[in-house]
Amino acid sequence: MLAQAENSASKAKITCASSKTISYSRNTKSIVALRRINLKKKSVFVIAFLASLALLAVAGPKLELSWKNPNYTGGTFKNILVLALNGKAVNRAELEDELVAAITRPGETASPSYEFMPRPDLTPIDLKDLRELVREQKFDAIIVSRLTKKETKTTYVPGEVYTPSPYYGTFYGYYGAVAPVVYTPGYMQTEKLAQVEVNLYSTAKPDGELVWTGTTNTFESGSAMKVIRELVKLVTKELEKEAIIDRESK
Repeated sequence: MLAQAENSASKAKITCASSKTISYSRNTKSIVALRRINLKKKSVFVIAFLASLALLAVAGPKLELSWKNPNYTGGTFKNILVLALNGKAVNRAELEDELVAAITRPGETASPSYEFMPRPDLTPIDLKDLRELVREQKFDAIIVSRLTKKETKTTYVPGEVYTPSPYYGTFYGYYGAVAPVVYTPGYMQTEKLAQVEVNLYSTAKPDGELVWTGTTNTFESGSAMKVIRELVKLVTKELEKEAIIDRESK
């Protein structure tokens, strides 16, 4: 009788231990699944965050090409005409004004083209009038900019990503998992992209001689004035570096 009781007790212990092991195993699997889901969410967040940083890194204009004519032997210029060819008249005027202010130095002047030849939107300049202007005003250089690319790009940004298991087991677990996804849907994101080319010509020769050319990357152009200031700063720094204009005195 005593032996049977001991055997029964041992079986009960084994059954209890087995039940605890099974329960522990299930709990462990649930915890692992939850951790995997959390890791997935964190991974998605990290990827989105890094993508945002990458976008910010290339958001503004940068020079992809900068070339100075090795055959040009002249020095800096004393009287420069600043000419913007593309876009709305108001944006052309803003670009010309900003660039004039940035490259003017003591003994070196710059003038915006709109002071001599005001143009409505998308109106070209008569080439004969331009030649006469350069000759009459004695401009020794022309710096001209134009848009080489202008486009709108629309991309879909997905909402929160999750895996349903094991949240579907209870209503409140299901609701707590699904609600953030339902109320954080994906959306469409629109970017305005542009690329700009800037050339500087000496007017010493009858048809002009290319002294320097620069082309930017394709950049985000949502704020026109912000882009103009960044572009002007970029071009001015490069012209100083290439000794085409004097460095600004501090």
